[in-house]
Amino acid sequence: MRRHHSDAIRIAKAAGLTVHVFEEGYLRPYWATYERDGSNGHSKLMQITLEQMQNALSRTADVPALPPDRWGDLRMHMVHGALYHWHVLFRNQRFPHYRPHRDQTVAEEFRLQLLRLLRRPRYMVERWITTRRIRTGGRPYHVVLLQLEHDASFRAFSDFASQTDFVDMVIAGFAQGAPSHHRLVFKAHPLEDGRAPLERTIRDSAKTQGVSDRIHFVRGGKLAYLLQAARSAVTVNSTSAHQALWRGLPVRSFGVSVYDKPGLVSHQPLPDFFADPSPPDPNAYAIYRQFLLETSQIPGGFYSTKGRSQLLRQVVDRMLSPDDPYDLRLERRETGAQQLRVVR
Repeated sequence: MRRHHSDAIRIAKAAGLTVHVFEEGYLRPYWATYERDGSNGHSKLMQITLEQMQNALSRTADVPALPPDRWGDLRMHMVHGALYHWHVLFRNQRFPHYRPHRDQTVAEEFRLQLLRLLRRPRYMVERWITTRRIRTGGRPYHVVLLQLEHDASFRAFSDFASQTDFVDMVIAGFAQGAPSHHRLVFKAHPLEDGRAPLERTIRDSAKTQGVSDRIHFVRGGKLAYLLQAARSAVTVNSTSAHQALWRGLPVRSFGVSVYDKPGLVSHQPLPDFFADPSPPDPNAYAIYRQFLLETSQIPGGFYSTKGRSQLLRQVVDRMLSPDDPYDLRLERRETGAQQLRVVR
């Protein structure tokens, strides 16, 4: 969360105003998140137990919907981002003291994105070769879900100062605990622009730990294709972990996240996790996912006309409701249980 966002929320709460928060879907890409007062580490989900979720469900999903293997409107996401930065770069003369919320200037970000665009054909070929080698190699492998180093969730809700610290820790744990025939695959975020030298960091750390021949780096591409045959997933607090949890893969996370619940995420020491990872409880994840779909996850998105239209049709009633979507669901079920006791 940016500073002016947190300041606005603090002032609004002090004035007794309702704070509506929109975020990309926890169950992305076909949903958006609507909450009150905060999201991610500030979400009310952090205080709601799986037992409370189960008791509040209006129904259960026998087979949870398959998480899509695409980000969603990624091209429009990039177009809107480019337009925003174009305005900041060329039309901000009236605001000479403006400072961006990120460390890089807009000019530096433009350079990074231009280089990324020029290198895209090479990256596509490298990704295809590496992914094919991983899937056809026949060796068990674990996937590391990397995030953007400047991502708010990574910076605000983890103890890592940089991706380098996280990469070093994961490779050290893999070298200590994983069987010698296992492999480790680092999957870069789809919007990774190269500001963090991830590939070099991974290569240097693997060399230090003596596992260079067991480490792979995949730049972009579809995550689902890698997860289909993976043994486990490791992340700081990426929402991509939902795809791993749905598939029943063991997940080890290291940051504050809304899915860090007993029965979902492992808290084993990393060497032990790579040696014998504890899988999630499939019933627990079905309950968690269904609770989100009945409360804060709304069909639609931000980056296309169709997605926005779908979102706006659904979200109005929830915004006008005097109750928080989570509180409304929990209180409704609690009230129903009390009435049932009275009738009996």
